[in-house]
Amino acid sequence: MIYGAGSGFERTSFYRMFDGYGKRNLFTFHTVREHSERKKLVANAYSKSLMLKGPAAGVVKDKVSKYLALIKSHGDRRPAARDLQQSALRYFSLGVITHFLSGSAYGGTPAVAGDGRDRALLDDVVDPIRRYLSWFAVHLPTLTKWLYTRDGLTESILTPFLPMQKPTTYTGIRKHALESFQKAVEKAPYIASTERTIVARLWASYESVTSSSHNPLSSLDIASECANHLLAKSDTTSDSLMPLTLASSRPRNLHTQHKLAKEVCAVPKDLVENGTPQLDVVDKLPYLDDAVIRETLRLYAPLPALEPRSSNSPCSVDGYTIPVGTIVNMSPFSLHRNAEVFPELLKFDPDQWLGQAEQVASMDRWFWAFSSGGRMCIGLQ
Repeated sequence: MIYGAGSGFERTSFYRMFDGYGKRNLFTFHTVREHSERKKLVANAYSKSLMLKGPAAGVVKDKVSKYLALIKSHGDRRPAARDLQQSALRYFSLGVITHFLSGSAYGGTPAVAGDGRDRALLDDVVDPIRRYLSWFAVHLPTLTKWLYTRDGLTESILTPFLPMQKPTTYTGIRKHALESFQKAVEKAPYIASTERTIVARLWASYESVTSSSHNPLSSLDIASECANHLLAKSDTTSDSLMPLTLASSRPRNLHTQHKLAKEVCAVPKDLVENGTPQLDVVDKLPYLDDAVIRETLRLYAPLPALEPRSSNSPCSVDGYTIPVGTIVNMSPFSLHRNAEVFPELLKFDPDQWLGQAEQVASMDRWFWAFSSGGRMCIGLQ
């Protein structure tokens, strides 16, 4: 009711911390109308058909190959093996999304292949101090903005008191995204390229509507959009893959490993390239897709926290009157731990998703890893 289409609930100012270069984007727009207008420009790029058969498929296969090569080159050097795997997954995610956004020549990163400069983009993301900055940005947004926009002597005096020292969370990634965008739009052939990246789609839309639209995109609007996609996809992808590999590799989940191996090995050889099944084939593997991935997202949702909303008019939810401006929310973490729906709610149990139809239908109703309604994750497709 809160998140469905036409509910009247909009996103709150909480999301403004994810603005880029002072511009709102798909993730931070307050109203459904603004979000819908922007979504029309990029939604098709995330269609499953393009992801599985288009240029993006080639990028994913290339990065998977490099990721596996990186893991194999280090072998099982405990205890560093687990840390390497976690880092490698971040490099993999960063490489895929940067190529998807900007293309290989305009910002795609070779981090997974060993480029130290691109790997450094993630340093300010994994810094645990970022939690303090997040608290300040949510609860004291005006003060936080003021603190981080000082310069000169004032900046020097305030530096020891900052919630997180510069560079702050996502600083490196935002810088990379802006530089990649600037390179791309300077090259006319890029706009006509067959890669059909996010930058190209947005820029083409910008050029076609500038003279007629009442609200055309500026260059910083496009840069903000690209930075937002980069931030959202690089974190969530690696934060899902890591618990998947960790949980399925534990001795107590040996049966899960065997089932996955059996399913993958059953793929016909003509549908396997360089030891890896084609993406459209992987997408149809029932145990991997319907069980293991869903159970991973249930137990380890990459964005498990509250998703705040508020209404501009008084309304009623389950018999409770909600005053104007009251913040209401739900969270995947809580919904996925309903003991009446998931009896062993803290156990990693992919097989439960292959149970009785009635049970699975109930689990589906409580599964909320991608949110819901018009503002649900665009990457769900």
